[in-house]
Formats: sequence, C-alpha cells, structure tokens
Amino acid sequence: MQERHSLAIDETIPVLLPLALEAPYDYLAPPGMTLAPGDFVTVPLATRERIGVVWQGNLTCGRENVDAARLRTVLKRLEIPPLPLASLKLVEWVANYTISPPGMVLRMMMSAKEAFTPPKPQLGHRLTGTEPARMTQARSRVLEAASNGMLWAKRDLMEAAGVGASVINGLVDAGTLSVEPMPPAVLPSPDPDYAKPDLTDDQVRAAKTLAEKVADDIFSVTLLDGVTGSGKTLVYFEAVAAALHANKQALILLPEIALTRQFVQAFEVRFGHAPVEWHSDISPRQRGNSWLAVARGEARVVVGARSALYLSFPELGLIVVDEEHDASYKQEERVSYHARDIAVVRGQIGKLPVILSSATPSVESHVNVCQDRYGHVALTRRFTGVSLPDIKAIDLRKSPPEKGMWLSPVLVGAIEDTLKDKQQALLFLNRRGYAPLTLCRACGYRFECPQCAAWLVEHRFRGRLQCHHCGFTSKAPDECPNCGKEATLIPCGPGVERIAEEVKQRFPEARSVILSSDLAPNVKALREVLDQIERGGADIIIGTQLVAKGHHFPQLAMVGVVDGDLGLGQGDPRASERTYQLLSQVTGRAGRERITGSGYIQTHIPEHPVIKALVSGDRDAFLAQEIAAREGAGYPPFGRLAALIVSSSSIPQAMDHARALARHAPKASKILVLGPAEAPLSVIRGRYRVRLLVKADKQADIQGYLRQWLDMAPPPKGSVRLAIDVDPYNFM
Repeated sequence: MQERHSLAIDETIPVLLPLALEAPYDYLAPPGMTLAPGDFVTVPLATRERIGVVWQGNLTCGRENVDAARLRTVLKRLEIPPLPLASLKLVEWVANYTISPPGMVLRMMMSAKEAFTPPKPQLGHRLTGTEPARMTQARSRVLEAASNGMLWAKRDLMEAAGVGASVINGLVDAGTLSVEPMPPAVLPSPDPDYAKPDLTDDQVRAAKTLAEKVADDIFSVTLLDGVTGSGKTLVYFEAVAAALHANKQALILLPEIALTRQFVQAFEVRFGHAPVEWHSDISPRQRGNSWLAVARGEARVVVGARSALYLSFPELGLIVVDEEHDASYKQEERVSYHARDIAVVRGQIGKLPVILSSATPSVESHVNVCQDRYGHVALTRRFTGVSLPDIKAIDLRKSPPEKGMWLSPVLVGAIEDTLKDKQQALLFLNRRGYAPLTLCRACGYRFECPQCAAWLVEHRFRGRLQCHHCGFTSKAPDECPNCGKEATLIPCGPGVERIAEEVKQRFPEARSVILSSDLAPNVKALREVLDQIERGGADIIIGTQLVAKGHHFPQLAMVGVVDGDLGLGQGDPRASERTYQLLSQVTGRAGRERITGSGYIQTHIPEHPVIKALVSGDRDAFLAQEIAAREGAGYPPFGRLAALIVSSSSIPQAMDHARALARHAPKASKILVLGPAEAPLSVIRGRYRVRLLVKADKQADIQGYLRQWLDMAPPPKGSVRLAIDVDPYNFM
C-alpha cells in the first residue's frame, strides 16, 4: 500500500472534479477533518454539491493563491477507499498526452456512480417455524427449498423453488418467512494452486519467463507472441497465479465483451473461482460493487474492457492485454486513448509487469521488441500438436461465382467436403446486414442516411434499413421514395445475411447460424449463439468481424473469407496491417483441436503482399515489408500523428473554422500540418466533419506543439466543436 501524507488543516485543499476542468478548485477543510490526496470528498460548486478528489501533483503547481476568505469549505469526506497515488499520476499523464481536461480523465475513474452512494440494505428470508394457514404446491416448494435454515436472497429463493415474488411475499405476510438483513457478500479469491494445467514444454518455458517477470516486481513489458491455438491464455494464467502468490491484484483486458463468458469459464477451471468482470453489460449496482471490491483490494483478479484500466487498484501487480493488436482498444470519444498504450504507462507508474498477448502482434509492439524495449516470448506451435491451417487464395478472376451468387465454386466445393466429414465450416465477411447498398433500378436512387454521409445497410431479416455509424434506422419501403415505383429496389453487394441466404439455397440440409452483433438483441443472446456453435449445434457459421476475436470452436475445420480484399487500399496507413491481422485471426479459428484445418480467401488480387503473406504463412516477411514502408513514410511507430477534427451543423462553419486553425498553425521544422479537408465520412449524426492531420518527427513534442497552436487559434463558436486525437487509428 502506498503511503499518503495528510494535508494540514490550515492548507487550502485542492479538489479535482469529474468535469471538463483543467485544474483543481481550492477549498478549505472544516475543523477537525483530516484530508489526504486521493480522498473522495463532497464539495459545493455553484448551487450544487459535487463529488471530487483531493489532489496532489502537477495540477496543483504554479496556481495563484486565492484569498481564504473567498474559499468555500469541503462538506464531507466519503467513507470509501481513496484513489491510489498511481491513479492520480495516471490522470495527469493521460490528460497531458491526449490534450484532454484532467477532470474528464478523472470522470472515467469515477464511472461507477453507485459506488459513491450508500447501498440499499439487502434483505433476505429464513423460515420462522410458523406454518401458513393455507398451503399450496408453490408454497410447499418454497418451504422445501428453505428447509436448510439458511438466510436466502429473495431472487435465489424464487429460482430455487420455481415461484414468483408474490408467493414469497405471501409467506412473509403469513409469518412463515422472516425478513432479515443479508450479511455482506464475501468475494471468493481465486486459488493460484487450484488446478495447475498440464502444459507443453514450450508453454512451461514461456510461463516460467512470465512468472519471473511478476516475481521481479519491477516495470517490464513482454510480448507473448503465439500462433492461434498455442495456448497463450493458459500461459499467462501462470503469471496471474504468480501475482496471486505475491498477494498482488491482476488485471486482464479483453477486446470484446462477448469473449468474457468463454474466458471466465476457462479461468474458473484454472483458479476455482470466477474473476470480477468489468464491462458495459454488467448492471449499475454490480458495477458499483465491483468498483468498491477493487478499491478495497477484495477483487484480486479483474477481467474487463479497456475502461478497467481506470479502476482504483491499491495493490496492482500485473496487467495482461489479450489480443493487444485489436483496434477496439482505441477509444475515440471524449478522451481519446489506446488501452494498450495506457496499460504500459500504468505499468510504468506502478512499477509492475505488463504482458501483451497476440497471435498477430501490432507493428508497434513488434518494433519495440526489435528495439529491445519489450521482452519477447514466442509460442510457435499449437498446444494440441495440430498444424496450422493450410491457406489458399481463390483467384476470383479465374474462378468467379455464378451470376447472382457470391461464393466461388472452389469455396462451395470446400464447404461440401467439410460437411461430408461432419465438421463445421465458417464463412467470414466483414459486412453486416444483407447488402451494403440499396438502390432503385428505375431511377438510380440510393438510400442514404439522413444524418451521415453513409449508405443505409439493408437488414432483410428484420425488414429495416440501418446506418452503422449513427444508428439511424427505418422500415424498408415497398416502393422507391424518389420515383414511387414498386418492386424496383435491389441490393448491391453482399452482407452476411445475403451470404446466409445463398448458403441456405446451396446447402438446405445444413444447420446454419449468423454470428453478428446486429442480429443478437443483447450480449446474453450473442453468447447463446457462441455456445450453440461450440457444442456443435451448427454446421455452417456465417460471421462478421466478431468471429475473429479469440473464439474457440472445437469442431471448426474450414474457414472461407468471402471478400479478402475488403479493407485494402483505403488510404489508411494501417490498412494492410489490419487486414493481415483480421484474416490471420479468422482463418486461425480452423483446426484448433484434433482436426486438420484449412482456409480459403476469395480475392481479385492474389498477388497483394497481404494475401501472399497469408498463403505462405510468412508473417515475418510481411512485417518486415510493412515496417520498412512505415519507416520510409515516417508513419508510426517511426513518426507521430495527431488529428484535429472540426465538426459543425453547417459545412461552411466547419470549413471556415478549420481554415482559421490552419492559418494559426505555428511553424516548426519537424512538424507538418496537412489539410483542412473534408473527412472521408464527411457527415456523422448530422454534423459535418473537416480534418487536419499533424505529421511530426518521432522526437517532436507534438503535445507541446498542439497546446501552442490551440492557445494561438480562435476558439470554436456556435455549433462548432473541435476534437483532438493523438495517435489516430481511424482515418474516416
């Protein structure tokens, strides 16, 4: 635990609030109240009361002294664990790096509102010994379930007896069940020695190296670089076990919420108890309880989405970033940050080891390994001993699909062979819905989103047209809204629903399922589909990008990529890397157990370096070529980028402000400002977007440059907004 010094009563108390503030506000401590940095306090602000944090650090330096007579007084200190000093330092680092108000970074650390409000007392029920005057079958089941004399939570008793709340309430009114406060729940701690796995020699070597990093108890970053199916999770579990043995907390980041179910099951098998989960699908009350459990040190292992980095860990000893290459670790709204990079910074601040795990590491991580900044642990074979899938490119110029179809005869034949062997096939297309574009063949009208510069995607199974950028949706019409003619609307291009339609036509006896977030009403339904596939309840899976995110399907033998060229040639510096990672991950789902796997990639350009690298299995050659191209162009990690996105309800306003920004850009020898230009996706949610791109030398102080620029430039007015994205990942 880190020591914190108390602030003297006669000192002003700097308090940072979770608002768009650049610095703390000063307050006075009331008589008899001792405060220390990190304490959560309630303070008056204008006519309201706000919860903030007593601050210590750079934000409190160099501020003007305010006459104490003008200061207001802290109202109270909350009886919850304070933020550790490492968290205070992280707020300042993230704010400085991302050019964000520190108060907005603090807001991410205080995202569980229920943690700061007194919890409602949890009541339970126990048998009193008084028989009800009237007995029914439902009441009898309740009495039988509660016969052990335990104090039952109402919901648990309802489920155990198979009754509704009214039955329980009736027994309470009859005096048969008591109403008593429930004791605080005891969070079981994972046992590092519960079920030690049987690892291969390669895994043992890798696990030993990672466990030693934890034992060293110093900052380090290690890339766990293992082919798909090599058992990376089992390996870094041993590092988690080492952290538990050292009485430290561990944090495991996952890129996709749907992965947590399968992951948690594997964790329970290894450690005997589930970890604490942190993601958007947990309830607000559960979120508050989890936040407090972490802050009190009761939660020893947390598995969560990127926002879990901002939890208040008092004894953090290990961070694991699984699938570290995944683009979903990048947050682009409000505070723009990349969770992988912030994990490394959190490790540096807390002097603890960080493990980055991936079968397709990012170029940034690979370069850091080559420059000896990161350690490297490689797993080159699958833990089952099965070889990696054999990848073939299907040249659509030579083997095109039949007219009106989207699957090449070669791919159709591969599916037929897979089904004959009673194995599963997966068809991957990174396009949701039925078709990416719907138009009228009579007048040429195209359905566009009224709020975005994007086409509406047809979702035929739901009878809707939807924008995947802003969420706008409308009923699919029977006639063209432009010319009024009926039966003239046609879909252009395939989406997963259209591929599913073709699969049903070609393989009517096969059990097919679509794995897409659009067709699942919630995460629970999505997980049920994943469980169905894992149990062998589907013969053909048609999926979007979701299927590439670490899922394990034991019976999957063949993967077919319908459009391997999608994502290439978009003017995005990371387009080739992303496409390689995505296709390598999705084809790597095949043959992970005792099945020989195969992959087929439909493409019009089989000579493209990405396709050639996938077919040859020569990842190192691809990375070398990609790194050379980045270095020659001065792109990350050999240069710095920052995007300034100006948006407004009016395109002239957005462009005028962007031009004014460009005119005020300071001159710098190692920094180049490009633009302004309309963003490729020029309208989102009714706001017009104009982009400026800052390209800088690796050693340039791009944050200092941006601050100087913003100080000189005119502030946004009216509906104009300015967003800054340091290290942008999205160039749309």
